[in-house]
Amino acid sequence: MLKRVSFKNILKVIFIGFQFPLFVLPTLKATKDCMKTSTELYGRLHYKNGPANAFRHAFWNYLIAKRCFKWRKNEAVVLNWAEKITDWHENAFPNKPLAKKMDLHNNAVGRTIFKTHFEQTEANVIEMLRKMALDSIPVHSSSDFADFENQLVHITEA
Repeated sequence: MLKRVSFKNILKVIFIGFQFPLFVLPTLKATKDCMKTSTELYGRLHYKNGPANAFRHAFWNYLIAKRCFKWRKNEAVVLNWAEKITDWHENAFPNKPLAKKMDLHNNAVGRTIFKTHFEQTEANVIEMLRKMALDSIPVHSSSDFADFENQLVHITEA
């Protein structure tokens, strides 16, 4: 996987990690757990651009914030970290423009879920996000993503 990342992007993630070194391990664990949960629930569908992918991106951001909050009890700081690290990922692993826009949108929804449902268990949030994924909105290149605030979105693949 690192072979796909440019040297510049490796330096960027190292710099981001040095800003909050206590968040690196919880973020890696959150990423691993998110992938495991997504695969258990959706098989390999979460690698496509459908509702399963929307679930994965939202859950990933929620989980990073939730796990990092244990180390730093500051909502703004952990949400900023989750945004920085997942934005880095979207830039380091280039995607088609619509898919990138979709991923960034669903990432933001996950961070909002963390803010609004902080007290919920991870299991409850998984169920909430599964329902949201079922109701996710199909988007296309001319979609105005601002119309879908706090809703998951997906691309309908032919």
